Amino acid sequence: KKYQNLTDSEKRGIIASYYTSTEYMDKNLGIVLNALDEQGLSDNTLVIYISDNGYLLYEHKRFEKHTMWEESIRQPMIFKLGNSYRAGASSDALVEYIDIVPTVLDLIKVPPVEDVQGTSFLPVITDQSRQHKTVAFSEYLHDNLAMVCTNKWKYVFTSGSRDLAIDYQTGYGPSGIVHRLYDLENDPGEHSSLAHLPEHAETLKLLQQQMLGRFLETHPESALCPEGLTLEGKLVWFCEPRDIGSDQLLEDYPVRVFKK
Repeated sequence: KKYQNLTDSEKRGIIASYYTSTEYMDKNLGIVLNALDEQGLSDNTLVIYISDNGYLLYEHKRFEKHTMWEESIRQPMIFKLGNSYRAGASSDALVEYIDIVPTVLDLIKVPPVEDVQGTSFLPVITDQSRQHKTVAFSEYLHDNLAMVCTNKWKYVFTSGSRDLAIDYQTGYGPSGIVHRLYDLENDPGEHSSLAHLPEHAETLKLLQQQMLGRFLETHPESALCPEGLTLEGKLVWFCEPRDIGSDQLLEDYPVRVFKK
């Protein structure tokens, strides 16, 4: 809705502004790192660079970030570890932001926190392992949206009970239940969903079960999920937020009201 009538000039302006913002962040990060050097603190200071989710810059013909396409779901994670670890290394291991706290505690040799859901990926940092997780999970329940991915596959589910929120409506109304399955090795741009093909039914079900498993493990009200629901029904149940949503700020009446 916000971007449906943009001119080509306006689209280029948005992209240029995003690149300018990225350059500005890079400059300021350099200021911080230079200050650590000047104070003699670089060798024993842990610096972690992360951010909010990325942003579609007209990939998939959209400008927004609350989608599960790679350009908007992937997030930066850069660790500067002083002189104790090898510099310049990179890894394609699957990690999640919930893993950062356990990793930091591991690095500074502090006992883990029991309630933290993530796990330390220090073995990846120290080259003791090339793999951390087999599945990564993400959710944006404000738009009834969830995702799981492996190195090869990505599964995206939405209950589609309403159009996108926060004034990002598509203009086509609620989608209803949608399943998307992407082969990340052969279709890294995520252009063709394979969810409807019978030959991928087993992969689809496995990823659905993994998504449900993460919801059951982490959702604060997982014990209330009705047992009689189908696998798809349980995903719908978990993808419905338990609040009225921020759209209440934009409407004269609540969009969602849930009663226990």
